[in-house]
Amino acid sequence: MSLAMASSAARPALSPAAVRLLLGIAVLILWEALPRLGLVPQLFLPALSQTLAALVGSAAEYGAHLLHTLRAIGIAMLVACGLGIGLGLLIGSVAPLRRTLQPLASGLYAVPIVILYPLFTAWFGIGPQSKIVFASVYGMLPCLLGTMAGIQTIDRQYLTVARSMRASRWQVIGRVLLPAAMPTVLSAFRVGGALVIVGVVVAEMLTSSEGIGYLISRYRTLLDSPHVFAGILLVVLLVVLFGALVQQVERRTAHWRFSTRSGEAG
Repeated sequence: MSLAMASSAARPALSPAAVRLLLGIAVLILWEALPRLGLVPQLFLPALSQTLAALVGSAAEYGAHLLHTLRAIGIAMLVACGLGIGLGLLIGSVAPLRRTLQPLASGLYAVPIVILYPLFTAWFGIGPQSKIVFASVYGMLPCLLGTMAGIQTIDRQYLTVARSMRASRWQVIGRVLLPAAMPTVLSAFRVGGALVIVGVVVAEMLTSSEGIGYLISRYRTLLDSPHVFAGILLVVLLVVLFGALVQQVERRTAHWRFSTRSGEAG
């Protein structure tokens, strides 16, 4: 019994990266096999090879519409994450503002913003402006709330030292609060950025005449499942690449992180 336990303990466990790789391979195999075996109707789920063939065959079309989507995502992400993190640092550093505005922001975050999209189209038209504003609002609230939550975990001793050195509020925000709250800020950025991507694609599916979301909606009306899933695959790749980019930023900013203890900043 003890020998069996010792041998099982000696076996190296799979790393999280290896588990993710195996899961990804399993999903791809099932994606190809289930439609081919007739277990899933190909109208609902085309085989992976058919999806890739549709993507390659219409590469020029997907590439042109992808540029429109990427441009909208870039602008919306700058607005959503920049404004959300900036306001979160400012509001989180002022205790009265935080106590007043944090419940309001939390309540707004609970509202499904997508139901308000008709208002955005009425205010900004059905062009790229409406989808950029919609995606910016969609992604800003998680950045705002996550940054404010990160501010509250900072050790108050850092603030005491900064104030004893007569640092201005902007110096405290830039040199103390932001580095100390960096893990939480990046987690909020990851969520907010992903929601920006989703917001742009959803807006394109609803009213736009360009972008990957528009292609998904158009091919859906034509019952062209391989082209629909080709667009979905591109959206998934965008989200995965964005997550990998945030992970690289986390590694490069690891030296910014301070040890934190709970306590209120402000």
